[in-house]
Amino acid sequence: MCGMRVLMIDAPQAMLDERRRLGQDKRDEMWDGVLHMVPPAGGPHQRLGARFLAAVTPRAEQHGLVPHYETGLFQSDDNYRVPDLSFAREEHLSDRGLEGADLVVEVRSARDETYEKLAFYAQMGVQEVLVLHPNPRKVELYRNVAGRMVPVQPGAGVFSEVLGVSLQVEEDELVLSWDGASARI
Repeated sequence: MCGMRVLMIDAPQAMLDERRRLGQDKRDEMWDGVLHMVPPAGGPHQRLGARFLAAVTPRAEQHGLVPHYETGLFQSDDNYRVPDLSFAREEHLSDRGLEGADLVVEVRSARDETYEKLAFYAQMGVQEVLVLHPNPRKVELYRNVAGRMVPVQPGAGVFSEVLGVSLQVEEDELVLSWDGASARI
């Protein structure tokens, strides 16, 4: 699991209730009934995610997508993941979060489980997964091909078909471009 130390514990319900009451469970995930407690993201992670969301939200909305930050993507109540960003159509919205998405964005943190989530995203019908790396700046794109997330070879950059946006790294900045417009983050 990406060098992550996995510790299996039977967490007392009182502890889980207290985490929920304090709002410490917002990023927790359930993987086939197994709770994954995800620590809060650090500053570079949050800044990159927020800047990416601000840059692409108008573009996503032009494509009929609703942007979300840290919203659960649910297969069931005991099987869901919480991508950093997601872009979904109205029909995928529900009271508990999302029941599907066209694009999810994972911003990498040390020892996170980004790559272990790819199979789940493919199973949920997600069309694309963008993986953004804060330091050094890097972008990866995975596309759903026959129910499997396949890496798109970057070359000089990648192109998100879902957003209609080109992404490439120049001088440690992520450069987004579309229809004559661009943003650097």
